[in-house]
Amino acid sequence: MEMAKFGIGQAVRRVEDQRFVTGHGRYVDDISLPRMCYGVTVLSPHAHARITRVDTSKAKAAPGVLCTLTGADAKAEKLGSLTAHLMPEDFGAPKGHRTFLPILNAEKVRFVGDRVAFVVAETLLQARDAAELVEIDYEPLPAVVALEDAAKDGAAKVWDDCPAGNVAFRLMFGNKDATDAAFAKAKHVVKLRVDNNRLSPATMEPRVAIGDYDAADENCTLYATSQNPHGLRMEMSHVFHMPENRIRVVSPDVGGGFGLKGANFPDDALVLWASRRLGRPVKWTSTRSESLLNDTCGRDLVYFGEMALDENGRILGVRAQCLFQVGAYFVGACLAAGAFSLRFIPQAYDVPAIHIMSQGLFTNTSPSGPYRGAGRPEAAYFTERLVEHAACAIGMDPTEIRRMNLLAPSRLPYTTPTFWTFDSGEFARLLDRCVELSDVKGFAARRKASERAGKLRGRAATSYIEFGGIFNERVDLRFDPGGSLTILAGTHSHGQGHATVFAQIAHEFLGVEFESIRFVQGDTAQVPIGRGTYAARSATVGGNALKVAAQAIIDKGKSLAAAMLEADAADIDFNAGRYRVTGTDKSILLVDVAKASYAPMGPLTEKFGVGLEASGSYSANPPSHPNGAHVCEVEIDPETGAVTIARYHVVDDLGRVLNPMIVRGQIQGGVAQGIGQALMEHHFYDRESGQLMSGSFMDYAMPRADALPNIESELEEVPCKTNPLGVKGIGESGTIGAPPTVINAILDALRPMGVATIEMPATPMRIWDCIRRGHGGAGATG
Repeated sequence: MEMAKFGIGQAVRRVEDQRFVTGHGRYVDDISLPRMCYGVTVLSPHAHARITRVDTSKAKAAPGVLCTLTGADAKAEKLGSLTAHLMPEDFGAPKGHRTFLPILNAEKVRFVGDRVAFVVAETLLQARDAAELVEIDYEPLPAVVALEDAAKDGAAKVWDDCPAGNVAFRLMFGNKDATDAAFAKAKHVVKLRVDNNRLSPATMEPRVAIGDYDAADENCTLYATSQNPHGLRMEMSHVFHMPENRIRVVSPDVGGGFGLKGANFPDDALVLWASRRLGRPVKWTSTRSESLLNDTCGRDLVYFGEMALDENGRILGVRAQCLFQVGAYFVGACLAAGAFSLRFIPQAYDVPAIHIMSQGLFTNTSPSGPYRGAGRPEAAYFTERLVEHAACAIGMDPTEIRRMNLLAPSRLPYTTPTFWTFDSGEFARLLDRCVELSDVKGFAARRKASERAGKLRGRAATSYIEFGGIFNERVDLRFDPGGSLTILAGTHSHGQGHATVFAQIAHEFLGVEFESIRFVQGDTAQVPIGRGTYAARSATVGGNALKVAAQAIIDKGKSLAAAMLEADAADIDFNAGRYRVTGTDKSILLVDVAKASYAPMGPLTEKFGVGLEASGSYSANPPSHPNGAHVCEVEIDPETGAVTIARYHVVDDLGRVLNPMIVRGQIQGGVAQGIGQALMEHHFYDRESGQLMSGSFMDYAMPRADALPNIESELEEVPCKTNPLGVKGIGESGTIGAPPTVINAILDALRPMGVATIEMPATPMRIWDCIRRGHGGAGATG
């Protein structure tokens, strides 16, 4: 058996890919159950309105229609609503305004795309036709869309009972007096307003749900595109007031999640409710237009910040006020992004004094939720833009000002003013390494070559830090009578390659054949419990839980092996999948011990029980802190504003690398999404009407292959000191580092043209206009 070939640190090809590339992936929309019918949701065309009448009589009479559901029906059946998982008062912050998102609205709609009715028919086309026949009368109300409008006194209120206007929550970190004192003695103070553009997750696979209610057993099965099946089961238990053991959630292959599919939606409940009504399976599939209307959005913040520095460029303090987008409903894990967008403002810099505040604001737009990075990209963008602006304002090299202020390894462990503790990292070294890889010495020649071609060229280097791992996790290992091993994981892979990496970990510690390992996830009837996959948690929490389970298997198997080898358990050693009696040639394979544990009779099973299995748990307290540096070079055509990303380099510290090939794929995907935000993606509404203006892929632009550079990636292993595997996570890092790096590089190219700042997305039109006007707009001062 070749241990090294499939163990930790090896670039093992993903075992999942065989079925994906051959068209054998199984997604929810691929599932077709007997007698299945189809549902279509009727959505509000208004950003804010009272519902005065809902008449479904014509829809009910339409061909093929089986049932119609309304908000009044939901009230009559006393169905529950969706709400926030975490409120600020839960961790000692001022009380927030809790809201409830109904399964269907009966009285009022609060954004374009809010759900009003549900129509089920024999075919999808019949359901769509009938949905057009539902008659709804609305009384339009004033709407508010822009964050700065929502914050104004006298703004239209999204929630009449909200005591603080449109303020859903307030958060604050730091010490005002200490920060004021730092600013008072500063040699330099720079100010900057930064917008972080609103994004749609735009997953390759839209959300899909199938509800299948079994009246005989009073059980139901929900097939869903979920990153967190057990969390979805718990939510449905609350909605239907059913015990969780009567609800099964199956989440098979999932085509991208990015945080969106960690949330729970009324659509999941609608198919279960309709199935219970009809006694037949009901499928709902989101159209792309629906996805853009009522998927949770990401980002959408406005920062007003300032930085104090001494005469040498050392940071003395940071102040910031932030407006954070909540949307129409405060639901799910919205607060996580709101909190992290403040808590990561210090980044890995030594910031002695800080005073930062945020207001989460209701608007008449789709609800906000975590999107790849969830607050960390927003904070990194703000800080890296501010540091770059400070360097330019005081005449310092941007890389030097970063190197000077980054925490030295000797300062670790270090607790930030926002209560993160960084256990490990070599932040300045990684920045220098990334700069070296990017061939900074050759930049001047490349810039001159661009100028000869009539182009502008710029570069930027930035640093980032985030966290990986949240909550606890459990992983179960189970041998079958034939000696094959099954991993039952409560995490949920939707592109991350868990079936490969978790098998590598099991192979490393147990020595069983890699090819014999089966990986099971995404079914609450098979996996006892789990928290799902998000927040770069699976390697840190799931991987360490698997290590604990593996050790439990070894320990349990040692007693069986001792009995089989007629030795004392204290004399048994385990290595490379085999138990050995110390000082002898007597040994036995773990898989043979597992087979013997299933004997139908005999002293072994009478003493130790039947079967060899174990569970392992691990909690990410404290979490890990992945970090690294990015360098980007851009070339700009001043005649058109078109940007070409000419070179891109990344150096990441993710602790112990489990599979470098998969890691590099995660980095490349994250950088691609970050580039998309920087250059083209924008989910935006008309400021007056609240109508979505980017409601299709004709208007919501995303990066294609020809917009992306060759991303050069180097991995650094600075082991995490707070978990046994030493891993740090990597799933969100690329998305965090890319936006400020790209924008700072664009500004470096445009600065000779008199442009001091630009907002995302830096589209050709926006860049061309900045060049034409020769300034960076309001908000930039030095």
